[in-house]
Amino acid sequence: MLVEIGVGLGIAFAIFLVIKGVNILPVIIILGFSYMLYNLTRSNLVRNPSKVITNDHGITFDQIGGQEVAKNELLEALDFIKNFDKAKKMGIRPLKGIMLTGDPGTGKTLMAKAATSYIDSVFVSASGSEFIEMYAGVGAQRVRQLFNGARAMAKKASKKHGVIFIDEIEVIAGIRGRHSSHLEYDQTLNQLLVEMDGISSGDDVNLLVIAATNRADIIDPALMRPGRFDRIVKVDLPDKEGRLEILKLHTKDKPLADDVDLNQIARETFGFSGAHLENLCNEAAILAMRGDNTEVNHKYFIEAIDKVIMGEKLNRKPTEEERKRIAIHESGHALVSELFNPNSVSAITITSRGQALGYMRQTSEDDIYLYTKQYLESQIAVSLAGAVAEEKILGDSSTGASGDFEQAVKLAKKMVFSGMSELSVVDKDSLPSEKLYKVISDILSMQKNIVEKMIDKKRNVLKIIVDYLMENEKIDGNHFRNILKKSKVA
Repeated sequence: MLVEIGVGLGIAFAIFLVIKGVNILPVIIILGFSYMLYNLTRSNLVRNPSKVITNDHGITFDQIGGQEVAKNELLEALDFIKNFDKAKKMGIRPLKGIMLTGDPGTGKTLMAKAATSYIDSVFVSASGSEFIEMYAGVGAQRVRQLFNGARAMAKKASKKHGVIFIDEIEVIAGIRGRHSSHLEYDQTLNQLLVEMDGISSGDDVNLLVIAATNRADIIDPALMRPGRFDRIVKVDLPDKEGRLEILKLHTKDKPLADDVDLNQIARETFGFSGAHLENLCNEAAILAMRGDNTEVNHKYFIEAIDKVIMGEKLNRKPTEEERKRIAIHESGHALVSELFNPNSVSAITITSRGQALGYMRQTSEDDIYLYTKQYLESQIAVSLAGAVAEEKILGDSSTGASGDFEQAVKLAKKMVFSGMSELSVVDKDSLPSEKLYKVISDILSMQKNIVEKMIDKKRNVLKIIVDYLMENEKIDGNHFRNILKKSKVA
């Protein structure tokens, strides 16, 4: 009604201007162009951001390694949908939503795609950032389109099931009230809550919402409750056995040489995600091709580990004096690491990569998830050893130790807040900064004194290692330990 009144008043005003002799043609052209631009803009704003994929992508759970616990959790939830009639007889309500949480690169998106193949459904994906616009109501409208579109696409493809995958869901699902100047976030989340409440087992198409996030701590509790996201599946970084399984998956199509030891590579890649391991295998094959080899040797995997962690080798060449200082620094780290934790040194290099001028890589026989006081103290000592070696051999340290000091302080804080210091159990929030500073200083000073005595005692073998690095730029852990053994015999 208001639109008709507005149009009538506009026409009357235009006739009045014509009678008065005013040329209204430019005004009509401008208004027409503005109206056309508005419609085009609006149609773009309400476009469906989702991407539709059927199970033609061919990804199955067999192609995902190192995540057995997460896979089993997800498969059980999917079985409720796949075997709907059986579940219904048992009085089981199909799950509406599954939240995948974990570090980037652990395989959350792959699992969502594998779910599509498992239950033979259409797969509709969207990213949380695609729902947010500066225009009010657009995000909510896109959420509605996403759910309606999934149902329509499943019917068109003659599928009984549809999977909606929302990546980076924390963008639209953050705790409400945080964005006081932009309520579009809250409106979008409210619409998502409404749509998930509207999912019913009696619908023609059974919808399952799978979301992924690495910030589960900031998601609104209303979304995480049962009846919306019924299961929270933690997709952790793989352990050693998991890494080995992933390495086998990503090397099965690569011509591996006989000397490749995947078990050793799995041991040396603690903290690597599935994406890191895939990249590692790819980089090793690239290095082999770069060297005109028809097979991927073990040495290429070792170099690829350095490349994934630190980056590509740099063209910059430090001066001879700087190279010696770097060699002393890294040798100090390695020497103290090996004395505290035998067989912990994997490699030492003074080749510049990324932001690092040199690098000492540690490894262990088993993955460590709980740290003792003794272990943390040893790691503080290793962090300080580079600077101490410089001071003992060259008379002073350099700015290259700044990152080591940050790591040492971080470890000392972990000791304090874990009740491993002289303060015993403390409250992190109420501990005075002056007290914290003093305790951390005492911990660092104690470990530095221990390292100084170690360096003084092993000064001769340290120089042998430095000379080897100056000539060869890199030394592996086994050769490094042979040098230490020979020094004991001598």
